[in-house]
Amino acid sequence: MTDLSDARQTMVDCQVRPSDVTQYAIIDAMLRVPREAFTPKSLRDIAYADSEVSLGNGRALLPPRTFAKMLEAAQPGPSDLVLDLAPGTGYSSAVLAHCTGMVIGLEPAEDLAKTAGEVLTALEIDNAVVSAGDPAAGDPVHGPYDVIFVNGAVEVVPTALTDQLKDGGRLVAIFRENGADKCRVLVRAGDAVASRYAFDASAPLLPGFGAEAGFVF
Repeated sequence: MTDLSDARQTMVDCQVRPSDVTQYAIIDAMLRVPREAFTPKSLRDIAYADSEVSLGNGRALLPPRTFAKMLEAAQPGPSDLVLDLAPGTGYSSAVLAHCTGMVIGLEPAEDLAKTAGEVLTALEIDNAVVSAGDPAAGDPVHGPYDVIFVNGAVEVVPTALTDQLKDGGRLVAIFRENGADKCRVLVRAGDAVASRYAFDASAPLLPGFGAEAGFVF
């Protein structure tokens, strides 16, 4: 595989740092994780471009800037348990693994989940696992979670997911609101869930998160 370490450094210096991403753990993780390893071979030359990278069937790796700002909004901690929803080929799970204690990924496409597992193993990332499953249902067996990270746009978040947050836990996603996409963070406080705006962003709408299913915030 071509060494793209210079491109990785440029991504962080030109896309991540200037976008108010200040947490050292996030910056360090994005410098260490080879994004190209999670990118289709035909697209590895643009792995670090300021754009989505298509994974096929309407799925994509989020642009580095958007992804990094979502991580910053989630405020991941070194001992956090994270549920990573729709991670595709596993890049988000790999980065989160460098910032947190344990990452459980749920990917709806079996082929992408298989690829994610293989790449994580090849990179010897042993505190992240990705399996095929329904992101809208989450994984209550292994919860509750400090962070739930949603890799895409949603119109609703099912209560099944917010119920899996710890007290003080954060869910970050890009919400599609009246035709506009905005990153929001949902924070659980006891039995209540509050929502706060983070920044404007766009992403493909994830299957299972359309307006007809779940609780609308």
